[in-house]
Amino acid sequence: MCGLLGSVNIAFDRSTLDMIAHRGPDASGFAEYRVGRHAVTIAHRRLSILDLSPAGSQPMESFCRQYSIVYNGEVYNHLGLRDSLQSVSYRGHSDTETILNSIAQSGINVVRDFNGIFAFAFVDLHGTKLYLARDQFGVKPLYYHLDGNRLVFGSEMKPVLDLAQDTVDLGNLAEVLQLRYSPSPHTLFRNIRKVRPGHIVEINLAGDDLEIREYPYLDKCPGRVKLTFGEAVERYEELFTSAVNRQLMSDVEVGVLLSGGVDSALVASSAQFASDYRMKAFTVGFSDQDNADEIADAAETARVIGLDHYSTRISFSDFLDMVRKCVQIVEEPLATTSIIPMYYLSSLAAEHVKVVLSGQGADESLGGYGRYQGELYQRFIPALVARVAEVLAKSVGTKKDQLLRGLHALGEPGEIQRFIRAYAVFSGNEAQRLVGCTSSSIEGGINYFRDVLGCDDLKTSAERMMALDLRMNLSDDLLLYTDKITMHHSLECRVPMLDLDLVRFIESLPREYRVKLGDTKRVHKACAKKILPSALVNRKKKGFISPTQKWFKHSGVLKEILLSANSRFSNYFDLAEVNSVLVQHEKGFNRERHIFLLLTLYFWLDEFS
Repeated sequence: MCGLLGSVNIAFDRSTLDMIAHRGPDASGFAEYRVGRHAVTIAHRRLSILDLSPAGSQPMESFCRQYSIVYNGEVYNHLGLRDSLQSVSYRGHSDTETILNSIAQSGINVVRDFNGIFAFAFVDLHGTKLYLARDQFGVKPLYYHLDGNRLVFGSEMKPVLDLAQDTVDLGNLAEVLQLRYSPSPHTLFRNIRKVRPGHIVEINLAGDDLEIREYPYLDKCPGRVKLTFGEAVERYEELFTSAVNRQLMSDVEVGVLLSGGVDSALVASSAQFASDYRMKAFTVGFSDQDNADEIADAAETARVIGLDHYSTRISFSDFLDMVRKCVQIVEEPLATTSIIPMYYLSSLAAEHVKVVLSGQGADESLGGYGRYQGELYQRFIPALVARVAEVLAKSVGTKKDQLLRGLHALGEPGEIQRFIRAYAVFSGNEAQRLVGCTSSSIEGGINYFRDVLGCDDLKTSAERMMALDLRMNLSDDLLLYTDKITMHHSLECRVPMLDLDLVRFIESLPREYRVKLGDTKRVHKACAKKILPSALVNRKKKGFISPTQKWFKHSGVLKEILLSANSRFSNYFDLAEVNSVLVQHEKGFNRERHIFLLLTLYFWLDEFS
């Protein structure tokens, strides 16, 4: 796991590369090429995990000197790919060398066979092409900025900004307010873009001008398998176990991020069973007594599995101190409060290991979120009835944000607009009042992935929402902050639940094997019951959250920050509308996500605009 940086017709030196030194503190490298009429530079910071020798160093060139690569990630099936290559001599045993030779022999589209997490830049000197690619679920980020004949790309935004100036896009700002994150290819900037998950950006270097196009390689949603539920559970267990075993591939020790829930417990149990050393597990909790705290549950899980358990706690003062720092690290504003506990969790884990496994990705593929239940109920609740119920709920003074959002979504008959309502932090009208505009691109972005994935072939709206979430919300929200924060601590985070073979199987299952009314992640939990004690499997889901609903009621310090008339934030936001959000929270309406998103936007604008 590493960091990459590169350019076409833009010179940079090691001081710019060292802006991502945290992603790869073990080594660095530069390579410069003349490709056609263009100067191409690719550079790399290395975190040594597989093949610790110089044979794994990057940039890495093929023996024929025609191809070169800088790569961030892990391809877990690389040994199988290596066996299929013809007449290749190897310097070492890194997966970098395998994918370099795979693309050299089979072309860029072989990327669809890579089972792993990655972002890379691949240069074909004779073919005069530069390729940027990102894994199918967008675990690893990759940004780029094109300005005429000048291109810069990298694992993080700061070095890109160092080489290419840009301005805030107001429409993209409204998009963040509504969706809670910036969906690829957008960022808050006008011209800095993210490679979409499962996409290739191809830059033609043959002519005087740079010709660029982006196209998908990701899988379409598969057809249905014909298995009984029991047969599906058995096959799921086989694929899950294989996924965890593959992701233990490392020349250094691997640990586990452990919550109190079933997902990380199942990952930890499988990993410990396959390991020849006692694994370390890491948990974060909160100093205030709160039902968000999971340390006691995680400690019991660790005891049952046989893990060495480490934990840390944070308080409200820690939380506020860290918001600005985490915004600087994540580089994109989010409404997800768990980025703060993730900072402390990563810091703790990095004291002991270089690699951790996580349980992320189960909820999107297996129907773990409440919005999927909403889509199942939608078949039985006419939109008019939902709209009436929403009016009645408001008239009796209900303050439950999740209920109101659910009824608001169910009141929309159009599927994509209903999805948007289910995701939304601020509504379009609220965004209009806050920043003077709404986003016109949200529906188009969702429809793009809907078409690419072939969602019309899926029978239910819940399945379509899950397929979209797996390639959109997950990549540009939870996976984005996980990558940025763990890599800030020079820590690699792996996600066995996003193993390509496993997800392909999950998505081929009948919907009711995954989720049905009142029951979520069915095949997953059935597998867990075969491996873990029932008490661990049947715990109430808490999620990786923080107690901000309670913390944010002490809003004096929040008002001092957000209502400052001399801030860059005030140049974009109507402060009276911002105050209204704070007052609503004081009165008992849960606006914690709204407030946190405003806080991250405040610090982002102060740092990056």
